[in-house]
Amino acid sequence: MVILLYIYILCKCFAFICEDSYFFLSVDIIMRLCYIDTNFIKLMFLYYNNVRSNCRVTTTRYNELEELLMSQTWLNNTFSVKKPVIGMVHLFPLPGSPLYDPAQCGMDKLTELAVADAVRLERGGVDGLQLENIWDYPYLKGEDIGNETVAAMAAIAVKVKEAVSIPVGINCHLNGAFAATAIATAVGAKWVRVFEWVNAYVSHAGITEGIGAKLARYRSTLRADGVKYLCDVNVKHGSHFLISDRSIAEQAYDAESEGADLLIVTGFETGVPPTKEKIEELSSGISIPVLLGSGITARNAAELLSCSDGAIVGSAFKEGGNWKNVVSEQNTKEFMDVIKAIRKEI
Repeated sequence: MVILLYIYILCKCFAFICEDSYFFLSVDIIMRLCYIDTNFIKLMFLYYNNVRSNCRVTTTRYNELEELLMSQTWLNNTFSVKKPVIGMVHLFPLPGSPLYDPAQCGMDKLTELAVADAVRLERGGVDGLQLENIWDYPYLKGEDIGNETVAAMAAIAVKVKEAVSIPVGINCHLNGAFAATAIATAVGAKWVRVFEWVNAYVSHAGITEGIGAKLARYRSTLRADGVKYLCDVNVKHGSHFLISDRSIAEQAYDAESEGADLLIVTGFETGVPPTKEKIEELSSGISIPVLLGSGITARNAAELLSCSDGAIVGSAFKEGGNWKNVVSEQNTKEFMDVIKAIRKEI
């Protein structure tokens, strides 16, 4: 280990003295391959493009490759499989929401239902879980989410984490990533879903603006660098006419250039998948991983995963394929059997 470290330092110094950017980058990749089991397909493709274009690897390009390396490493180290699938744990109405009924479904019952769904998902073979307060509609804007929602989600998340051995993430509606970051930091969750990292759109809650700049600083304040942001581009359930002069590829570039860790692509609404063309367009100008965020089924998984890096799945795991129902362990197993077969062909 020590010898390898010395070799690495010497090679870096040589590359710096000779101003050989290709050699500098090659050393980095080779040395990291010694320690990290990760997907370097996109990385090598980008590097090949630099060599083929017969130009030096600029600082900007090198940073882009570094960012890809880090995000792919996080994805693979967190889930330890190719094309990870994250299962949704949809929380029933929480305290403070209009549908909350403490007589019929108080906190103890809410926790019991969430843990049961989480356990069924893990038994069914999913690679991670994402908790979401989907029943808290009509949704508040992120800045209006109350302490009662944060407290309830954190309390439930603790019990879910204790019941499973797979990683957990948090999504707080609507675009409540500050609340979700606080929850994730407190309970040890690995990621937060962010509906609008940059730019703006019209959601059910009104005009929803990008929060990436403030959110990145909030994460820094909490010393929560281990919490990653999975950021939607052209997210479902909303109108994007406000930025209709920008293509999906440009919107994706905006998110990556402003610090998004990974991106999510969706269809128009829950249960509706993005088209392969939309995924490919979104991915065309970026280097960080892209996850599918809606409408993934056993029938379309092979096609859509061929141009993405993983998926977040809700409806397909539920009884009757309806997100409002409880998780079906059988549906989950059948879906994950398809995913395992796809992985073998990669």
